[in-house]
Amino acid sequence: MGRLFLVDLEGSSYSCKHCRTPLALKDDIISKYFCSRNRRAYLFYNVENVTYGPREDRMMITGKHTVADIFCVVCGSILGWKYIHAYVKAHKYKEGVRC
Repeated sequence: MGRLFLVDLEGSSYSCKHCRTPLALKDDIISKYFCSRNRRAYLFYNVENVTYGPREDRMMITGKHTVADIFCVVCGSILGWKYIHAYVKAHKYKEGVRC
């Protein structure tokens, strides 16, 4: 999600790249070094001002997961996804986090 977020220069919050709606605080980050299929991504414990798409099974780099896409509540831009279920035991820690 790194490319989809606009980082405030103070480094204390993250907001939508398109409409600047506040989404998360610096303290909500689990990892800045997560990799998605196409780019670097951030993992968050919590995000605000978002809506979720339907749950779907998706084959990711690390195996099959049930995820829901995340959209900005103001402009509707896709921001990333939420892990609902990890089928591989080693990736259970992702359940409930947002990317």
